[in-house]
Amino acid sequence: MLTVLVVDDSALMRRRIADLLVEAGFRVETAATGEEALARLPEVDPDVVTLDITMPGMDGLTCLARIMVEHPKPVVMVSALTGAGAGETLEALRLGAVEAVQKPAAGSIGRIGEELVETVRAAASSRPRRVRGLRERLRLARARIAGEDFVAPAPPAAPSVAVDGEVEGVVLVGVSTGGPSTLEDILPLLPAGFPWPVVVAQHMPAAFTATLARRLDEMCALSVVEVERATVLEPGTICIARGGADVELARRGGRLQAVCVPSSPDRPWHPNADRLVTSAMRLLPPERLVGVLLTGMGNDGAASMAELHARGGRTIAESEDSAVVFGMPQDLIRRGGAGVVLPSDRIAGQLTRWLSPAARRTERTRE
Repeated sequence: MLTVLVVDDSALMRRRIADLLVEAGFRVETAATGEEALARLPEVDPDVVTLDITMPGMDGLTCLARIMVEHPKPVVMVSALTGAGAGETLEALRLGAVEAVQKPAAGSIGRIGEELVETVRAAASSRPRRVRGLRERLRLARARIAGEDFVAPAPPAAPSVAVDGEVEGVVLVGVSTGGPSTLEDILPLLPAGFPWPVVVAQHMPAAFTATLARRLDEMCALSVVEVERATVLEPGTICIARGGADVELARRGGRLQAVCVPSSPDRPWHPNADRLVTSAMRLLPPERLVGVLLTGMGNDGAASMAELHARGGRTIAESEDSAVVFGMPQDLIRRGGAGVVLPSDRIAGQLTRWLSPAARRTERTRE
């Protein structure tokens, strides 16, 4: 039986979360403060910790950082998931929390309670990430790429654009649980001259994606924007799909654009990766698309990227070595749709090798 340590300063919330988890078959222990949680961790040795972000005394972020350094465990942050708390929630995900879920209010136990139980169950088989500063993470990642005998090419004099005025191709990324920290392993390592735009479908509520885009924009050589309206795809741009909706590619006025569309009710995850990739395949030939499927629960993106691979497109699945939750990339691998399987810190190098101007010239010569 899996054990969960529920940490929340509200007795009512501890009881509400504990009841949900016990009913789902978990063994539950509780702690009222961050200090109590740290003291009980060695004794309880939980499979998962649920942790409130806002607590008196030691706040949730401080407690999370201590857990990841002193006694690493999969941690699910429990938050109101409002815009005001978006920065703190994303910081928790950067520090190594597996996921953030909404607090189950008295009148909303149904779907929110199911999501909490599902997330805790997935977290139990996840890979906790230890705390490490961003500068150190990027330094180590670059060193590992260098260790693979790879040097990123210098930016080209001008972006690589097809003769019809459209971008030459698009990189499509699907990612869910553990995504924000995984994206930090990849996107900041793309060089300033990276020739194709990148569109990211990160499963996330609407309150968080604007903050995620701003944070990534500060870290990346490429420009990072949230798709809140129709956005023309241009080299040197990373588009983060707006949370709570879906994103598709469309051609308007002769230009490829990423457009925000209402979430599809027949798909459980949003922004939906399968919907993004399917829309791209309607507009571009497979050789002008690269699919990248990263950490996450479920199988979103696997079917469409397997189809892209079968048609001759290039695909990358994140390896189990680095995936926080191996579900989505594992499903792509099982379908035979992964052209390459790599840990997150080697994906940027692979993309750059594939799409560098020299590689594209060689490919066109072969064609």
